[in-house]
Amino acid sequence: MTTDAATLVPVRQPFFNHFFLARQPILNRDQRLVAYELLFRNAHCDAADVVDDAAATATVIAHASDLGMERVVGRQLAYINVDTVALMSDFIRFLPNSKVILEILETVKATPEVLARVRELKAAGFKFALDDVVSASEDVQKLAPLVDVIKVDIQHMPSDALTTLALLLSGSKQKLLAEKVETLAQFKHCLELGFEFFQGYYFARPVILSGKKIAPFELAILRLLDLVNAEADNVELERCIKHDALISLNLLRLVNTPAVGARVRIDTLGQALIVLGRRQLQRWLQILLYVKPGAAQQFTSPLLQLATTRGKLLELMMEKLRPGQRNCADVGFTVGIMSLMDALFSIRMSDVVATVKVQNEVRDALLFRRGDYGSMLNLVERVENAECGPELVAILRGLRLSAADLNAIQIAAFEWVNDYVDGVSLAH
Repeated sequence: MTTDAATLVPVRQPFFNHFFLARQPILNRDQRLVAYELLFRNAHCDAADVVDDAAATATVIAHASDLGMERVVGRQLAYINVDTVALMSDFIRFLPNSKVILEILETVKATPEVLARVRELKAAGFKFALDDVVSASEDVQKLAPLVDVIKVDIQHMPSDALTTLALLLSGSKQKLLAEKVETLAQFKHCLELGFEFFQGYYFARPVILSGKKIAPFELAILRLLDLVNAEADNVELERCIKHDALISLNLLRLVNTPAVGARVRIDTLGQALIVLGRRQLQRWLQILLYVKPGAAQQFTSPLLQLATTRGKLLELMMEKLRPGQRNCADVGFTVGIMSLMDALFSIRMSDVVATVKVQNEVRDALLFRRGDYGSMLNLVERVENAECGPELVAILRGLRLSAADLNAIQIAAFEWVNDYVDGVSLAH
């Protein structure tokens, strides 16, 4: 069965105006970001499925192609769900085979036609994953030899059943991916069972450590942020920066990268502060908190990617809500990036806001999800988890944003993070 690409046209525009994109990180055993699963959701539906599966699948793939994978996932791979309709249709070739892994949904039956189609697409350079595996069913056994990754849904699986299934599947050449990993304990258990990849927000859940103290490097950055917020002059800022050789070195590296765009080489901290400006200095310091000294390839840090994405999303939403009010947009960025500092520092969020001097509206957003900033943060968290339905629509309406606005803001934020975080990481 094939579907002509022309069938995409009637459904694309309405869906585009009502969908949002959830981008869920996939990590390797070293806790580095290697891929994203892209989940397209209709903002006005209670579930991912819509009535016309063929039209919905065609539209998802069309938009995934239109958006451009580099814009959405940067250097990482993209996992994209495919049902039987998508698998058997011609329009699947709109996707770049070097950038995507086709995730075969659990509803797909391993018929002779499906197996032949998977072999054909593999020969064309596509890679595959099996989605939501909870047992070694007949369909799983038939499809498994043809795929590269087997995704095991651990959410409702008892520990002994997970162990048995992992042992059964681990003898194959396929790599195992644990999905819906929500706690550090679950991650460690799956790690011991030999899983190679992990999907879930366990890395963003704060593990509160009693008596935990913020590291000296992080305290130095927080002191600088307090000075920036207090509008200290450049002389005072330079004096403070000079007390930390690592921050000084990073600042000089940053201003001499293409991301900043200085026309001549900058050799002094005074020049660096002038070239960077207060707004970019504040942003760089906020991001630098998520960059561990001496670590390589920071652009693959999932916490860094998630925090900066939240920051940019809130900034762009506030620019839409209050155009021309740059300070409000900057506060939005601060709320977004601070929203994961409890996970970063392993302390309670109440202790974070007690350590960092913040405005009352920032405090209310971070602790209670109150006000416009709190609503935006709530919205972003729901989008991350692919939660659609009445609650999401109500938040959008309260913020006077449309689903099309959210979609455009998401793509702009993803692009900015891909470019900016790479620049900061390379400068580190």
